[in-house]
Amino acid sequence: MIPADDAPAAAEPAAGETPAAARRGWPLYEVFVRGKRGLNHVHVGSIHAADDEMALHNARDVYTRRNEGVSIWVVRADHIAASSPSEKDPFFAPSADKIYRHPTFYAIPDEVPHL
Repeated sequence: MIPADDAPAAAEPAAGETPAAARRGWPLYEVFVRGKRGLNHVHVGSIHAADDEMALHNARDVYTRRNEGVSIWVVRADHIAASSPSEKDPFFAPSADKIYRHPTFYAIPDEVPHL
């Protein structure tokens, strides 16, 4: 047993985090599910879990109760790196000056119906 003086301090709950999960120190996981008809995994929500295996099982129980998924991904939220929507213009601007990436100046033959 850990003496009270040496016990770790309870973490402050992060945004969207319940106080109970913060007390347990369980990390937040983002859940992605691939449906039967789709090819892409879609973000469906978040859960707290003690480890990866528990996160996967809890995600299955919470987000695929009606057999709507064929594959589940769980990713610790603190392991996700993402761009900010407020930085959209400077982040994506370099691709706009590369006209060879946009086939707007090619002639499309009439034999190609859907391009």
